[in-house]
Parts: sequence; C-alpha cells; structure tokens
Amino acid sequence: MKNWFWGLLSGMFLMVLLVIGAGILGWYLQDQPPEISDNSLLELKLEGDIPEQVSPDITAQILEGVEPVTFIPLLREIEKAAADTKITGILLKPSGLGLGWAKLQQLRRALELFQSKGKRVVAWMGTGGAKEYYLASVADRIYLSPVGVLDLKGMRAEVMFFKDGLEKIGVDAELERIGEYKNMADQFTENRMTDAFREATTAMLDSVYGNYLNGIGTARKRPVDEMRELIEQSGPFEAERALSAGLVDQLLYEDELVEQIGKEMKIEKEDKVSLGSYSKVSRESVGLDGKDRLAVIYAVGSITSGEDGIDPLSGKSMGSETMISVLEEVMDDESIKGAVLRIDSPGGDAFASEDIWRAVMKLREKKPMVISMSDVAASGGYLIAMTGDPVIAERTTLTGSIGIIYGKLNLKGLYDKLGIHKEIISRGKFANLDSDYGPYTPEERNRVQALMEDFYGKFINKVAAARKMTPEDVDKVAQGRVWTGEQALEHGLVDELGGMERSLEILKEKVGLPLDASVELVEFPRHKSLMELIIERMQGNETGMPAAVSRWLLEGKFWEKLSINPYWARIPYAVEFH
Repeated sequence: MKNWFWGLLSGMFLMVLLVIGAGILGWYLQDQPPEISDNSLLELKLEGDIPEQVSPDITAQILEGVEPVTFIPLLREIEKAAADTKITGILLKPSGLGLGWAKLQQLRRALELFQSKGKRVVAWMGTGGAKEYYLASVADRIYLSPVGVLDLKGMRAEVMFFKDGLEKIGVDAELERIGEYKNMADQFTENRMTDAFREATTAMLDSVYGNYLNGIGTARKRPVDEMRELIEQSGPFEAERALSAGLVDQLLYEDELVEQIGKEMKIEKEDKVSLGSYSKVSRESVGLDGKDRLAVIYAVGSITSGEDGIDPLSGKSMGSETMISVLEEVMDDESIKGAVLRIDSPGGDAFASEDIWRAVMKLREKKPMVISMSDVAASGGYLIAMTGDPVIAERTTLTGSIGIIYGKLNLKGLYDKLGIHKEIISRGKFANLDSDYGPYTPEERNRVQALMEDFYGKFINKVAAARKMTPEDVDKVAQGRVWTGEQALEHGLVDELGGMERSLEILKEKVGLPLDASVELVEFPRHKSLMELIIERMQGNETGMPAAVSRWLLEGKFWEKLSINPYWARIPYAVEFH
C-alpha cells in the first residue's frame, strides 16, 4: 500500500512537471519572432471593425488563440514595416470593414507614409464597398476578383426612429432637451426627422461624402465631379465595368495575384508574412527603440457610471469609476512623461461624463496632455476633451453635440396593457418626478427645464474656458449640433485636423522630445493576459460567471441599464454613413 501511494504521488508530480514544461515550451515557441527574409511582403487582411479598445474576451482567447486587432497597434505595425528594410511592400486585403471614416482616413495616411519610404502597396478585393474601396484606393495598383463586385453607388445616412414602436407597446418617452439640434431625443419622440435634424444630418453627410470623393478622386487622378457622376450614375459595378471605368487596374483571382506579385517584385510565397506573425517582430530590431514612455489612454464607448461594461445598444461602455482609476494610475506612474487621451465615444450619462472630466483635469495638472479624437468624440465625449489641451480631430470625426437631455420612460400605457396597476403615496411636490407611472405635470416639466438649463450652462462654460471663447459664442455653435472635424475646426471647437501621428508630434514638443524621436507607447487600461483574466474571474466569484455580469444581474443593474438615465449627453444612437 505504501509503495502504491508513493507511486501515485510520484506520477502526479511528474504529470505536473510535464504540464509546466509543456506550458513553458509553448510560451517560448509562441513568443519567438519569425524569421523575416529579405524582400518580404506584409499581408494586411483587414475585416470587420478595428476598434480602439476591446473588452477582454476569455472565450475568444481560449478558442481562437489570437488577440483581436486594435487600431493604434495596427498603425504601429505599419510604421514598423516602413522602417524594416526586409519588408518591400504590403498586400492590402480589405473586406467587410466596419470601422468609421475617421479611422479610415488615418489608416490611409499610415499606408501613404509607408509608400513614402519607397515601398509598394497593392490591394486586392473579392468584393468591395465604399469603405473597402476608399482604403484600397491608396494602393499603387488595385486588383479585383473577376467574379467580384465594386459596390459603389453614393452614400446615405440612416437614422432610426422608435416613437411608433414604443406607442404600440404603451411606452411614451418623456424627454426634454436643451439645444435645437440635440437629436437623440427626436429618435424617441418623433417618427421622422425634424427640420433641424435633417439640416444637421445633411451637412454631416455632405462633409463625409465630400472627403470620400476627394480621397478616391485624388488617388485615381480623376476630378471629383467626374468621380461623383461615375459612381452615382453607373454604380454598382460588376468586375468588367469596374475595370473599364478605370476604378481598378486588373482583374485577378487571389492565387493569380500572388503569382504575379511574385514575378514583379521577386517575392517567393514563403516570403509573405501575416500581420499576426509580424507583430512578434520587435520594434527595437528595426531601429524603433524608444526609451521615453508616453501613455495612450483609451476613452472608448458610451459613458456610464460605475465600471466598464456592455451597452445593450452600442457595445462597450466607458465606466466612470474605471476611467478615474486608469487616469489616477497614469498620474502616479513617474515613468510616463505625457499622455494622449484617445477618445472614441458618443457620450452618455452626463454626471459620469463630469466625473471623468474632473479626473482628466487632475491628470493634466501633473502631466502634459493632448486630446486625439477618433471616429466619434461628441456630447459627453466632447466634454471630457475640454481641458484646455490641444484637440486634434480627423476631417470626418463626429464631434460637438454640446447639449443636454433629461427624461424618463412613461410606462403607464404598457402597465395598462399588461393589467398592472400602481398606487403611489408620496411626500413632496416633485417626489413623482422620476416615476414611470405617468407623464410630467406642467410644474414638473418646468423644474426639469430649470435643471437642464443649469447643467447646459455649466457645459457651455467648460467649453468656453477650454476653447478660449465666450459662452455666447459657444452657445451659437452648440445647441446639441453634431459637426464633422473639418466643420468643428471652422467653428473653433478643435485645434487641428490630423490623427494619432500628429497628436504624438504635439505631445513630444510639450515634453521636450525631438519630433522624430522613437518612443514607447504604453496603453491604458493595461492589457491583461489570459491567465490574469482567468484569475480575476475565479477570485470571489462563486457563480462561475464574470463578476461584473453576476453583480449586474443579482443587484438589479441589468434593468436599470435598460432605462434612460435622467441626464444624458449623447449623440443619436443610429446615425450611420454607408
């Protein structure tokens, strides 16, 4: 019996050693950079959205074994490839892109910088729409599959209205707003665009579409008016018509393209490297070995109180408590010389936006800062940018929307349909202000209006102080109106047009570094490894589900998140340019 016990114990010990050894070997092999041959081609297969930041996904990491591509690291990989003497060119393969127009503009510039180093970019599409073609147009040559379609036919703005649907289930949106153009409320209180909503949306569409036409027209050496007429009158294009119209350079299947590129650029098949593999090549190995550390702080998602989570309508949310913690972490890190606040947010909870703004103001007192706007930095997302630091936006960034919404959902009609009745006993003239069992009384509506005017005035004053404008001048361009970046520049709401590269140049100047200095970019919130995520999920979580989810459900937060908070500083949920 004794020998059996020791044999079992020895076997278990050996098994543990074997698992640990296998893990160490796997980690070692996984982290080894690939051997990059001279005259190699970097393949950029870009699909779906390329977000600024993603929520940690344990399931994806376990099942797929890969990290999702995020935007700033993608730009850094292209920058690295431009400096890498072994990389001759990029094979760009865009498909089903979901990222916004501002990110597309910055990505295009990164590819143009790559080309400026004497390197080639070729693009291939199976099929392509407006976004895929806009990105591909930067290439030296554009290839389309012989059975592909170039789906270019103009551009449209789509806005959803929920009033009639809510009425069918007995729900009335009691929403008040400050700002003629604060159109988020219209989506719930109207069944079509108001004149102000239509005016603002039309102006945004014309700005985005104009930038799009100018970009592809310049790339294809065609006048903008000629490109506009071609697309609007003749699209979409079958492969042969796309070729004859001069929108693409050649029709090839993907395998034919690889063979042709190999002959033209003298590249072997094995000398084509994927983005995933190339990301393991260190920046130091190509001479980008910066020692000075600058922070990139991601302010991404709809703004809510509490911790980061998931917005049912728009994906990742930006929790005020999470952001404050991150900003304090950067403030306390003495190795960080300065920070770029990278905003991609439509706004949200007005009070949470105020809390984040206050934390950003405290950070900027200790470290130099620059504000970099991505696809969207509007309403509460614009408020947190009002620190007095330089604000950089892309031409097609959606920004502004300086205004306030206050309201509730009146569910009495729904309760009546369900046979549910409430009796309310209250003390206080305005005790029923936020009750879901009835509309506002005239007196309550006046009180709500006074609350909103107070908050709007404070919003205006913050913008005026940061932008060195008078409150009266801010009010003229506020009123809840959403502007594109180029329009915002005209009205003094941003300082420059540009992207992350320009933001970093300005930050380097502020911290006293040469413009061409290589730096180490430290991303916040810090990316967590798979093991860290697993440990976090295990700690203090007896339900077996993520702690944040269990708290959300068990404490009733799920239902609260589905209701409209009293104060909102947010742009419309569903404005998209296709």
